[in-house]
Amino acid sequence: MSKNSKKKIPLLGAASILSLTLTDFTIDTALAQTALPPVTVDAPQAAPKRSTNASRGAATRRSTARRTTPAAAPAAAAVYAAPSTSTMGAPTPYAGGQVATGAQLGLLGNRGVMDTPFSQVSYTDKLIKDQQARTVVDVLYNNPSIRTTWADNSYTSALMIRGFPVSPWDFSFNGLFGVVPGLSFASDSVARVEVLNGPSAFLNGLPPLGSVGGTINIVPKRATDDPITRLTGLYTSNSTFGTQVDVGRRYGDNKEWGVRFNGSYRNGDTSTRNQSAELGNAAVALDYRGERFRTSLDLGYQNQDTQSPLRPTYLATGIAVPKAPSANANWFQPWTYAHVQDIYGAWRGEYDLTNNVTVYAAVGGRRNRDYLLSGFATINNANGNLVEAPYNFPVFRDDFSQEVGIRGRFSTGFIDHRVSLAGTRLDDWSGSQFPTVATINSNLYNPNYISTPAYSLIDPKLSSVLHASTGAISDTMSILDERVQLTLGGRQQQIQSAGYSTATGAQTSYYSKDAFTPAVGLVVKPLQNVSLYANYIEGLQPGLSVPAGYTNFGQVLAPYISKQVETGVKVDWGHVITTAALFEITQPSALVNTATNTYTQDGQQRNRGLELNAMGEVTDSVRVLGGVTLLQGRLVRTAGGVNDGHTAPGVPDVQLNIGGEWDTPFLRGLTLSGRAIYTSAQYYDNANLQQIPDWVRFDLGARYTFDLRGKPVTIRANVINVANTGYWAAATPTFGLVLGAPRTYMLSTTFDF
Repeated sequence: MSKNSKKKIPLLGAASILSLTLTDFTIDTALAQTALPPVTVDAPQAAPKRSTNASRGAATRRSTARRTTPAAAPAAAAVYAAPSTSTMGAPTPYAGGQVATGAQLGLLGNRGVMDTPFSQVSYTDKLIKDQQARTVVDVLYNNPSIRTTWADNSYTSALMIRGFPVSPWDFSFNGLFGVVPGLSFASDSVARVEVLNGPSAFLNGLPPLGSVGGTINIVPKRATDDPITRLTGLYTSNSTFGTQVDVGRRYGDNKEWGVRFNGSYRNGDTSTRNQSAELGNAAVALDYRGERFRTSLDLGYQNQDTQSPLRPTYLATGIAVPKAPSANANWFQPWTYAHVQDIYGAWRGEYDLTNNVTVYAAVGGRRNRDYLLSGFATINNANGNLVEAPYNFPVFRDDFSQEVGIRGRFSTGFIDHRVSLAGTRLDDWSGSQFPTVATINSNLYNPNYISTPAYSLIDPKLSSVLHASTGAISDTMSILDERVQLTLGGRQQQIQSAGYSTATGAQTSYYSKDAFTPAVGLVVKPLQNVSLYANYIEGLQPGLSVPAGYTNFGQVLAPYISKQVETGVKVDWGHVITTAALFEITQPSALVNTATNTYTQDGQQRNRGLELNAMGEVTDSVRVLGGVTLLQGRLVRTAGGVNDGHTAPGVPDVQLNIGGEWDTPFLRGLTLSGRAIYTSAQYYDNANLQQIPDWVRFDLGARYTFDLRGKPVTIRANVINVANTGYWAAATPTFGLVLGAPRTYMLSTTFDF
């Protein structure tokens, strides 16, 4: 057990007390409560016989009148249907329950997948539970447009979406940036993981680190109309044990008030050699649903300790890429560690001025404190010899995010309008220190472990400040009963950034710049179940902070603009949705002027691709989820033109993710599942001289649900990387060589009370 485990044990006791208290308090009133419908998001409709949630509300997307339920009892409860201008509601699950029929789309509000001129998918709580996803990133292994660029068994993660980096610091929480714990986020309290491919500054405002490839939005759980009291016991190899508690209730004559608590604790050895991990988290979600006013408050705490985490491992110039070691290998020192603590929260509220006009506001933030005794490694030859350099590495990041806006619907003649105006502000403060505590000669296959060097705890120092303010407007115009929808809009963005010396505290750089980023989206439905779409959208990213070794070290470069053009088609076959998208994204990139040894952003990378996806229920007992992404990443402008036309590092030509589930006919309640992930070869360097081979990974799963004294019990078993194949999963100059996930067994039993 790690050194902080005793601090986490009270979490389980508190969760258990809360569970018993809520159960006793509501046992006499649960039967008298009346269900409320979700917010309608103009979603595709599944056939009734396969409906995954028959009790969902019947409000149509054009309905704006307030309604009440029939008086089934002397004191009938009013049921309020939120208007289409609301975003505080849940889209219904699509056939099979693994994905939702729509998602939040930032400035545009809730939109159904068939009415969205962008490529998006929303993974549900059901998928998260059934696959035993431990973190949000585990969920993203279902997406063929996404690849991880950080080792799985570590304290953090990093992504590539459409071949461009996406930082976990840039994940949004219910539409707000600067709230989600930025290194890793446990999935216990997550209702949906929404993925939007491509730049999204027009839709969501500026993320803290300016990720371009896409946006990950985390939607927290809410209390459901039916009471929830759920306890799950967990096991993960090699010897990690844990518990999850999930409790939810609604109160009031009309179930206006809701409370949901999720807490978990796990601790033990992982499948990686010499590594242990401990994670505790707790999240409380409160909400109110009234006739015209809706509000929610989310508060959370997460604490994790990882002993001997895998960290980036770089490759010296000109040497061949060594063969990947065994899947459970760990060449980092056993005494290295990462302690990460996050406190976060967000409030959101909205009020219907009329049945067609809603005003809203939101505010949120996070406080991150990390302490690492860990660093990087650099491989010096094809035999795997390396130099490891652990740091004394304290880090902090504080964020504060705000949003205010108004949405409305009206008509001018035969044209219907959905208009949105919004303003956002994001304030971000971050800092660190990282003095080296040791330089260790070692080997990838035969590590040289030394005793813990002497070091003392130090405090992080402020290194950068970002203030980003934006104002946005959009109008979605539709005709022919929304068979043709044209979205026009843009966002004015102002960025102020400053860099500071961690040695003296003096300001070393400053800039202030604004830009207008327009966007256009078009949806045409030649048939009711077919959507043709196209978009043009830009993103504004903060400039880079120049690393050490250059004459302009410490300078914060000016913001730069990325551009995307995309077109595609979506077809809803009734129980399966298929999508195809063609896109091109151009992004300015870092470039070194060798004559002056200065670090600039005059380079350019262009990624083109084709995405093919399918999701849904093929038959009553077979579900499918996944697809393939074909990529062409090119370096268009490089230093001196030396690498012009080369393949962009870390961008494979083919990414394939195919998953399926089968409800067996021979044993009721038993479901078998499987997933295959394939990635073609990738270059590590701009010169295209260092390359990792292609790889494939197979995952298997099973779950069995049965009744115990009238209550459901579900046993789940999953195996990641069944063959325990050791492979390099990714290769980028930013995060080096990344070892793929080792074979990991996961077992859980969930009791519903």
